[in-house]
Amino acid sequence: MIRRIAELAAACGRGLNSIRPKRAFGPAELDPYFGYATESELVLRGRILSRRPNKTAKPPKETPSTWSNFKAMAALFNTRELDNVHVRCAGEETVTNAEGYFDLRLPRPTEVSGWLSFDCYFNHQDDPAKLTVLVPPLMAKYGVISDIDDTLIKTEAWSLLRNLWNSMTGSAESRLVFSDAVALIRKLHNDINPVFYVSSSPWNLHAFLSEIFERSGLIRGPKFLRDLGISKSKRMRDSHRNHKGRSIDTILTANPGLTFILIGDTGQQDAHVYYDAVLRHPKRIRQVILRTPQASLDRSDTLWINKIMETGTPVYIGETYGPYLST
Repeated sequence: MIRRIAELAAACGRGLNSIRPKRAFGPAELDPYFGYATESELVLRGRILSRRPNKTAKPPKETPSTWSNFKAMAALFNTRELDNVHVRCAGEETVTNAEGYFDLRLPRPTEVSGWLSFDCYFNHQDDPAKLTVLVPPLMAKYGVISDIDDTLIKTEAWSLLRNLWNSMTGSAESRLVFSDAVALIRKLHNDINPVFYVSSSPWNLHAFLSEIFERSGLIRGPKFLRDLGISKSKRMRDSHRNHKGRSIDTILTANPGLTFILIGDTGQQDAHVYYDAVLRHPKRIRQVILRTPQASLDRSDTLWINKIMETGTPVYIGETYGPYLST
């Protein structure tokens, strides 16, 4: 489903720009992602790409049209990724891969926590780009890993047509963020506990999602999104379940001293993903919280939820997080 959305967006972006084939891509730029910390390193992340310049850009309307939103979303996927670009930061250097991504690892400083910011340079650029990384405080009691679609933001990902419409025609201002989700994440964060986000949304949407988070008051945290590898000759390389499972593994490995609460929904196999995580990481998952975007659970969700409960891991299930927040 996510693959189809990204392929449609990429195709639409190419179609829109084929109308004016002489328009070249703009200069290379660094698309920054939120980094994370391991016991010994800081992992700074980003992507080097160039975009199609919008020479006919007009001041944004107070209420953008559906067509304007669609063009803006399609443009997020119409980029050229730059490989073998050298990225430098704090005396360390790395190069981008074939998709333009890079991880740059720095030694983790002692007795420092919170959000750290670094000036990074690529190729012969003189102006630095800012990359930020989260270092959890030593007094954190646990960590939080949350899904995004239909867990925090309404996308109706369980329906292909509704998901396509919501994903491709909405703006950062129009997207519905569940108020109880904001309250839940804030309660669990409690000013000290780190929050991470795992989603099958593509990395092209990182800045878009970050704007939605900021507007709604959702706690900022490193996102683990998906490299769809979409182009004329490439197809998606990873499944939804494998991506989420591997991202959870990365987060737990990076924070061996913390147990975690997993938050998701019953629309996209989260119960199955979280059950597998419970088995792979005994005693590391302290609780699972699941929103039910549909009125009832299907047989598969019920099966995996029961399996999670059989491990002794507490599970909360509800159409809202209200009852959980009141406990």
